[in-house]
This record gives sequence, C-alpha cells and structure tokens, in this order.
Amino acid sequence: MVTFDTEWAGLKQQAAAGVDMRLASAAPTDGGGGGGSGDLKSDQAVWNRASKDLGGLSTSIKTGASALEAGQKGAALTGVESATAQAELYQSWKTYLENLAGKCTALQGPLEKAGQGQYENDEAIRGGFHQIDGKYKDTPATGGSDGGR
Repeated sequence: MVTFDTEWAGLKQQAAAGVDMRLASAAPTDGGGGGGSGDLKSDQAVWNRASKDLGGLSTSIKTGASALEAGQKGAALTGVESATAQAELYQSWKTYLENLAGKCTALQGPLEKAGQGQYENDEAIRGGFHQIDGKYKDTPATGGSDGGR
C-alpha cells in the first residue's frame, strides 16, 4: 500500500511534468488534432431511459410527500412553541415536493422528443426545456417566520 506522502509526491511530479487528463477528442497542447470523429452520437434509448427514470423519480417524490402528509396528521398548532414554525416548514416542503414532482413529470416529454430525431434541432430542444424553467422556479431558502428580525 502506498503512503499518502508517496502518492502526493507522485502527483506533484506528474503535475510538474505536464502529465494530465484530457478528453479523447480534445486537441493536444502541441496543437495537433484530437482523437474524436467530430460527430456527436446520441442514442434514443438513452433519452427514453432518462425520461422513464424521471417518471420513477416523480412517483418516489409523491410517495415521500404522502408519507410527510401522513406524519402531519394530528399535529396540533397549539401547546408547543415550535408548532407554528413546524407547520410553516411542512407547507414549504409540501410545496417544494409537489413542484419537484411536477418538474420531473414535465421533463419527461422533452427528453423523449430529444431522442426522436434530436427533436428537430438544438434550438427546439432548448425551447422545450426553457418552457419548464419558466414554470418551475427553484424555491428560496426557508427557515420559518423571521419574527420581525
């Protein structure tokens, strides 16, 4: 087994010698051509799998949201000082999870279309994803009521 100091010394030696990783298609530092063909290949099955996986993720998120809701049943808003903050936090998470599940579902269509002949062209792909960005914004950080602080 190599010690940390030995491994570190080897890494420093490689860095000094200019040995580093490069993409197979990237041009080497001496200006020669890269090793890639220049044609990016895409497999429709990969796009379809990503779409299917997002559907599964959406289902899992909805299951988690249901469990969160079930855990809320019977929670009283009185008698405990933190109950109001907890209720606000629950509502924040409920909204976040609903939006996240919706975003996963909404992304399924554009991913499938991207795999179908690359969805006509790159601009059409960007447009499909930008439509979703306009509807589903990331939520701001929450921490309960600021209490006038």
